[in-house]
Amino acid sequence: MLPARGQFRIMDLVIRSGPCMRRFALLLSLTMLPLAQAGATNLDTATAGRIDADVNTVLARTGTPGAVVAVYRKGELLYRHAYGVRDREARLPATPDTWFEIGSITKQFTAAAILQLQEAGKLSIDAPLATYLPDAPHAGEVTLRQLLSHTSGLPEYLDGPDAEAFAIKPQTPAAVLARVAGKPLDFKPGSRWSYSNTGYFLLGRVIEVVSGQTYDQYIREHLLEPAGMRHTYTMADEGRLSPMAVGYRHEGGQLQRAPAIHDSVGWSAGNLVSTIGDLQRWNDALAGGKIVRPAHVALMGTSVTTTEHGSADYGLGLFVDKVDGQPRIGHTGGSFGFTTANEYFPRQDLRIIAFTNNGDNPEPGEMLTRVIFDQLYPALAAAAKRPAAGADPAATASDKAAFAQIQNGKVDGARFGARLTAKLQAGLGKRLAGQLGPFGAPTDFIYKGTRHENGMTWRDYLIVFGPGSTLKFGFGVDADGKVASISMN
Repeated sequence: MLPARGQFRIMDLVIRSGPCMRRFALLLSLTMLPLAQAGATNLDTATAGRIDADVNTVLARTGTPGAVVAVYRKGELLYRHAYGVRDREARLPATPDTWFEIGSITKQFTAAAILQLQEAGKLSIDAPLATYLPDAPHAGEVTLRQLLSHTSGLPEYLDGPDAEAFAIKPQTPAAVLARVAGKPLDFKPGSRWSYSNTGYFLLGRVIEVVSGQTYDQYIREHLLEPAGMRHTYTMADEGRLSPMAVGYRHEGGQLQRAPAIHDSVGWSAGNLVSTIGDLQRWNDALAGGKIVRPAHVALMGTSVTTTEHGSADYGLGLFVDKVDGQPRIGHTGGSFGFTTANEYFPRQDLRIIAFTNNGDNPEPGEMLTRVIFDQLYPALAAAAKRPAAGADPAATASDKAAFAQIQNGKVDGARFGARLTAKLQAGLGKRLAGQLGPFGAPTDFIYKGTRHENGMTWRDYLIVFGPGSTLKFGFGVDADGKVASISMN
């Protein structure tokens, strides 16, 4: 339900990253090192070996018990492997047929269902939510398109200190929506982008009202069955699925079984459970026009534009961004015990799917897709890490020190402007330390250039933490030479 990438902005801080509900931890060793268990490859031995090595490095560094990856080029299987264990206590190996929770990858199914209903003349994505759910929070202020693109401004129902306790118990739709009822919008609809599970929960209710079927019935009849997906279920079915992976996360540095989000809470925002093979059937069916018309497929993968910040890097149920300078369309997913990624690179006609049974952040699922892409296209990866000319060693040293303070949550204010210092010391610093600390110490701090925006000089870097783990980070420096703003992508 929780993506690895996205965008939100807080005053002097610009962040492109998903809202974080998980515990953050990063181990440098494993009790059981994940080794390849089963697989198939049409790659040369050297490339397959490098991918295996990098995948195992990511799994070991993140303490991930098991993973399954698959790569398709032009729709044909190029590489598939299972690593480690699906059940650590029983020492049961992961296999290509293992079921994993796919979290927010579910959102593209919800989006496709809404577009199907528009094609059938039963709704319009530009109509106000009130047309279909008049009693929903802010129903007269937001449109279905804004719900689909996370530009509605609706507050998040999974926020708050009690979010986990709420999420693991069965809930009614009324109880879910009561968590946001009465709260103001976070911003004017359409003006910004902020990831919102609330929007997709409401879309599930719209599907039910318009179709006359339950959400699960509609998805199975109109999406899963036409796509030939016979191995995709919901969280409610996990007890009868075998082989089903067990979800884990780190607590206090120790790997533990993670609690499960209840199906009624994840629901249309993230309740599907699938296999890599079935997810590829979905990819083929969607791209092939079997689910919605080609024009709507294109719309899903076209970034919306916000009035305040331009491109949202998100379409309708799909992220739209770049890796190594190459366009990427897809989605990540996460629950308390799983992180997954389903990524498409249109220039290469390449699809990479990665499932893991580790719910930590930074998310191993997306990291695996990154290392695989880098090994398949090493020249692109090398070019992306090439430093820009004109770096000032003293400025870079200062920025490294500033990043270390942010990462460690020990901001002393000497390097930062007064306004940003106040925000960091008021709680933002703790939040960023929780998000950035688990990445570990950077292995490289690559200068990518200087720009001038909003009266500040911005110095941009690519910060590398290991295979598949990088951040684009910028420091906005004011006239006094202090960091007045930061950005992260």
